[in-house]
This record gives sequence, structure tokens and C-alpha cells, in this order.
Amino acid sequence: MLTQLLRMPLIQLSKSSWAQGRLTGWEWSRRAARRFVAGEQLADALEAISALNAKGINVTLDHLGENTSTLEEAAQAAAEVARALAVIHSAGLRANVSVKLSQLGLAVSEDVCRENLRVVLRAAQAAASFVRIDMEDSASTSATLRMVRWAHEQGFGEVGVVLQSYLYRTERDARELAAEGIGVRLCKGAYLEPLTVAFAKKAAVDANYDRVARLLMKAARAQGAHPGSADGVIPPLTALATHDPVRIANAQAAAAELGLPQAAVEFQMLYGIRRDLQEQLVGEGWPVRVYVPYGARWYPYFMRRLAERPANVWFFVSNYFQ
Repeated sequence: MLTQLLRMPLIQLSKSSWAQGRLTGWEWSRRAARRFVAGEQLADALEAISALNAKGINVTLDHLGENTSTLEEAAQAAAEVARALAVIHSAGLRANVSVKLSQLGLAVSEDVCRENLRVVLRAAQAAASFVRIDMEDSASTSATLRMVRWAHEQGFGEVGVVLQSYLYRTERDARELAAEGIGVRLCKGAYLEPLTVAFAKKAAVDANYDRVARLLMKAARAQGAHPGSADGVIPPLTALATHDPVRIANAQAAAAELGLPQAAVEFQMLYGIRRDLQEQLVGEGWPVRVYVPYGARWYPYFMRRLAERPANVWFFVSNYFQ
């Protein structure tokens, strides 16, 4: 109940330019955000990646900055992701990148977004790397899937996407993507969606998560149950993003029942959340990848993390009084 009461105003605040201007200017809010955001510079993120790699954890790097509104901003965002890919590759880090299409100009036009995505994909190809295209709110779901399929049609094979179990359409999308051999990261979803497109109750979201996770694992087995690359850059087809111990246990049980090797299922988590569980899974032999965000435009991402769990709000408030 408390989560639901807090979720709506926090997600609304994530879109508020007034609140963003106030909070990002306060040192204590930047300090609190550092639990979930590696820092504002690429060097900060590289340090975080190295620390995680030392623990046997792979990384997907996200340069924050969604909803660009000009050609210049979108082009700059693409250039920064391309730079990050080159630096990661040259440093030999076990990491790839995640991108949001709204950062690459989707709100300007699909054509603009496509050309900026091409810049990122060419950089990934040159670095023998992988790009995960994040899913945003439901209004952009169809456009995002079109862009992912376009990337594969253009010959960029190492491109995956994210699906959200709170959307009614996700099971159908998962079946179609699995049949096409496109890798999926499954998460629950962190945006505020209308009842016309999304499950409202946590139990329904969880049940759909388990159902779709099993579907993806079954499809991966049918396609050879390939593990991720030995260098930790390319993930397996099935990536399960959750901090929920029940969802993890259910996925592990399903993998065992299907005869799917551990290396063919990657658990993914967010930077700064459930570090204990990340290390536990690595110790048990499961591939783990942590989503590491960085950049000056951290506010919307940070507010969505607060909206997900009341405990995160108390962490934020406690930093105010330190």
C-alpha cells in the first residue's frame, strides 16, 4: 500500500523540470543519488565497472539523458555512447551498453533516431560489443520494437531489447522476438501506465514475469542454449532483470526443469541495489550483469528508483539529515 501511495507522485516528479532544477542543485541530493548512479563522468563509470568486474560481475553501461528534444542533443548523446564503447573495449572491461531511444532523438523523429542509433551500432560493431535497447513508457513500445528489428535487418546482430512484464502485450512480443532470435532482457517495468495497457496488481505482474521468463528460456533451449561470450561482453539470449528473490528462485527452478545450463541465463540487477544478492548468484555460478548508469542528467532515473521501493525513499531522506 505504501509503495502505491508513493509511486504515483514520485513518477510524476521524475517528469517535473521544476523539481529537477531544485534537486539536482543540492549537494545532499547528488550524494544520495550516488547510491544508484556511478557518477557524472565516464571515468566514474569506468571505476565502477572495474570494481564490479573484480567481483566476477559483468556490466551494461547507460549514459543517462532521456527525452532529448533537438538534433544537437541527440547527436551528442550518440557520440558519447560511441565513445564509451571504444573506451570500454580498449580497457578490456567486461561490459556493453544500454541506450534509450528517446535519448537518440525518437521524440524528434524515427528517422533522426535511426541515424543516431546507426552511429552507436557501428561503434559497437567496431568494438565487437553488444547494445541493449531499453524500453521506456508504453507510448514508445511499438516504435522501439520497430527500431530493434530494423537494426537486425541492417545486419547488426548483437542488438537486444527490454520487455516489461507489467504490459499486457509482453507475452506476445516475447514469443515473436524469441522466434526471431532477438535477445531479451525481461524486467517488471518502472513507468506509470494506464490500466488499458498494464496490469495494476503486483501479483499479476509477477505471474506474467514468471510466465514470460519460462517462455524465453524454453526458446533459448530450442535455439541451442548458447552462453554469453567468454569476455563477458555478449549476454546470452535470456536476461532476467529482477531483485525479487521469488522471481529468481522460480527462474532457477524453470531452468533446471528445462535442462537449461546456468551459463544460458543471465540475471541482471541495478547498480547499488541488492549487492548481496548479486554476489550470492555469482558464487552459485550464475552469470550476473549490473546496469551501471552515469551522467549529469541523472534525475529522472533516480526518481524512478525511489518510486520502486519505499526503502529507497528512506535512504534518500536520511541523506538529507547527514
